[in-house]
Amino acid sequence: MKYQQIDHNLFVKNRKKFMARMKPKSIAVFNSNDIYPIGADSTMPFEQNRDLFYLSGADQEETILLLFPDAHEKKHREVLFVRETNAHIAVWEGEKLTKEKATVVSGIETIYWLTDFDKIFYDLMTEVETVYFNTNEHYRQAVETQTREDRFIIKCKQDYPAHLWAKSNPILQEIRGVKEPEEIAIMQKACNITEKGFRRLLQFVKPGVMEYEIEAELLHEFIRSRSKGFAYTPIIASGNNANVLHYIENNRECKDGDMLLMDVAAEYANYSSDLTRTIPVNGRFTPRQKAVYDAVLRVKNDATAMLVPGTMWGEYHKEVGKLMTSELLGLGLLDKADVQNEDKDWPAYKKYFMHGTSHHIGLNTHDYGALKTPMVANMVYTVEPGIYIPDEKMGIRLEDDVVIQEKGAPFNLMANIPIEVEEIEELMNANS
Repeated sequence: MKYQQIDHNLFVKNRKKFMARMKPKSIAVFNSNDIYPIGADSTMPFEQNRDLFYLSGADQEETILLLFPDAHEKKHREVLFVRETNAHIAVWEGEKLTKEKATVVSGIETIYWLTDFDKIFYDLMTEVETVYFNTNEHYRQAVETQTREDRFIIKCKQDYPAHLWAKSNPILQEIRGVKEPEEIAIMQKACNITEKGFRRLLQFVKPGVMEYEIEAELLHEFIRSRSKGFAYTPIIASGNNANVLHYIENNRECKDGDMLLMDVAAEYANYSSDLTRTIPVNGRFTPRQKAVYDAVLRVKNDATAMLVPGTMWGEYHKEVGKLMTSELLGLGLLDKADVQNEDKDWPAYKKYFMHGTSHHIGLNTHDYGALKTPMVANMVYTVEPGIYIPDEKMGIRLEDDVVIQEKGAPFNLMANIPIEVEEIEELMNANS
């Protein structure tokens, strides 16, 4: 891995939190992701199952984690199974986890080769009443591929039909949404790498540059800072492309007079950052561009201030809608009649701001985390309002990642990334 080794005490803490919420005489099983084929002998780059990583730090395929707090033998209360390595594998595929290295990475003392899993699992299941399965229940998930986890669940139910089944997901939603200090530090690292990339672009962007050239500049800066690259597929949208919310072709020329919306950010150690900035291609905002930009910035700043302990996610979004409505009235995009006659299920402001303002962020860009209970300290959210005006061939979105504090305003992990009109113009024109 490119990233520096994470202290395994983080994963020790995470496992303790999970096991404290398990039922008596229960076991939880977590499988690594598959390596997915493309065709012939080609595969997608491996990405670890984020729940397995969260609980073990193991960043390798063909890995299984067992958590069994009530195991008769103490050594079987935490068990990690990894693929057996040898000299041949080391030559063809590179270094894999040895048993000793797996303990260093995870803090788990009991490490077995994966070939021993069926025998050991059978023995442990004689002590078990309930099995926790790790299903993907994120509110945005739309998975059609059968995963390694899915195959395990099918087999386990066939082999042990008399056992009880439970879901790991509610526990993970609760604990993954509240970050440990070590996680926040890793996310700050990802944000700092993103900052390097954005500052590089402020000197690079000019009329005639292609969107994919901007993507290449970012990737260079991210990888040289120990990132694997983008935390998600980059959106680099000039002119009217910015009005396509998930525009990812990045194949157009950036033209004089256009605004350029960039939803681009680095990952680090499997943790995401999530940044959006919108800048003028020629380095100078027009009065209209500045007016819309400042309206979005005011909404972002006011929305950020609402992210405090006790806030409800649903009510927060309604309040942000009111802020946006006021700004759209000021810009002349809405009039009072539009607001008075609006559909309450699709308010008038949604014509120009149709997506949500905030989501959890962490090991996933759209991370696990409670959404129906009050916010608490150390949750990390994005804040990303936007105004999209196809008739003016302009879309502006601004986004930062912030940490809820026990008291006061949230801490902005992206506070050092330029966002004010004057600073952006100054940096873009520094050499002119």
